[in-house]
Amino acid sequence: MRQLNLDQVRTLVAIADLGTFSAAAQALHLAQPTVSLHVSELESRLGALLVVRGARRVTPTPAGALLVERGRRLLRDADDAIDAVRRQHQGLAGRVRIGCSTTSVVVDLLPPVFHALLERYPDIVLTPSFLGSEYSVAGILAGTLDLAIIALPQPAMPGLALKPWRQHSMMAFLPARWQVPRRVTPAWLAQHPLIMNEPGSRMYALTMEWFARGGFAPRARIEHDYDVAMRGLVAAGYGVALLPAPDKGTVADAHVQTRPLSPKLTRHLAIAYRAQGALDGATQRVIDTLLEFG
Repeated sequence: MRQLNLDQVRTLVAIADLGTFSAAAQALHLAQPTVSLHVSELESRLGALLVVRGARRVTPTPAGALLVERGRRLLRDADDAIDAVRRQHQGLAGRVRIGCSTTSVVVDLLPPVFHALLERYPDIVLTPSFLGSEYSVAGILAGTLDLAIIALPQPAMPGLALKPWRQHSMMAFLPARWQVPRRVTPAWLAQHPLIMNEPGSRMYALTMEWFARGGFAPRARIEHDYDVAMRGLVAAGYGVALLPAPDKGTVADAHVQTRPLSPKLTRHLAIAYRAQGALDGATQRVIDTLLEFG
């Protein structure tokens, strides 16, 4: 049996609600012969009488009443599907997969972005993944991520677009009980146990370049790529870590103290995404919102 025609079902529901073919035709902006044709085709397709024509009113048969009841649900689901597609196309709904090079991006930088998106576009859902910059770029190019917050610099790659987003001064995070200078240098740090990002990450390369300019190549006591865990290790007294300066309003940890670096070390972050022509509306709205908080 062929599938139901939703336009014909809509016609049957209108007849049941309004009571006559002519009223249904007027409500649906159809010619009355078209309404009659819709009903006859439905009856032929289903092999059942669906309406009984009375002197003043058309009444659904038991089979017709059942189809009207189920038809209302079908039409409601169809309308919902059309609305969802339109909202997705307009960038008002959808799931956006975002890669984050460090947990500090999600914990410290993205909450106000998430809040703004929830207020403006409650049907856009962000799904963060904690990946290094290299893996985030690979995910974007492979189509498993829609965008990412990554560390610069990055090599130019066909199909990848980058927009500078934010920059952060890096600071030394040290156990509170340590006696430390007012400014921390590579020479001072190289003599103490270090908690560093894992080799291969952009943050590891940035840190080692900073040490190298001072003539040092230290080895880390602990290697870890999650900033929150690194702060916890510092608080426990395992060593010192170089991490982004805390934003204003961040609650201080009584077990951790911070010091500026000399010379300065700055982390530059960018928004990475596929070429403009491949973006869906929801991803574009997330990028636009991120740029507002850049």
